[in-house]
Amino acid sequence: MTPLARARTCATLMMEQDAASRGLGMVLDHVAPGTATLSMTIKPEMLNGHGICHGGFIFTLADSAFAFACNTYNQLTVAQQNQITYLAPGRPGDTLTATAIEVARTGRSGTYDVTVTAGNGSTLALFRGLSRTIKGQHFPEDGAAT
Repeated sequence: MTPLARARTCATLMMEQDAASRGLGMVLDHVAPGTATLSMTIKPEMLNGHGICHGGFIFTLADSAFAFACNTYNQLTVAQQNQITYLAPGRPGDTLTATAIEVARTGRSGTYDVTVTAGNGSTLALFRGLSRTIKGQHFPEDGAAT
């Protein structure tokens, strides 16, 4: 199996089980080893008392992109720590895009940076996720770690 096919298979299986991402209307736009891009449109029920996107929804989009990126190797991987810096608000109707990129992966630990942008290209948030590989696989595969 090629690394790209492995990443796509993992992403398909994860999305089938990810009720949170699907429920918020997230779409997996791209996946490859160590990277993933998800998008989501800001709905009225995602707005806070200031009429802008609640930061928790932006964080959730970034966290989902991080999760898909760090799970592209057919090894179950979870978040160990993450942080976000908000730079600009998300507006009603904006389509947000979160692009996760692997910065480092050594042993069971990984570091991923996620940039969240709006449709006009402006950067709304920067997210850094630290991952930890745990026991298990997304699907059985000869030669893969269990």
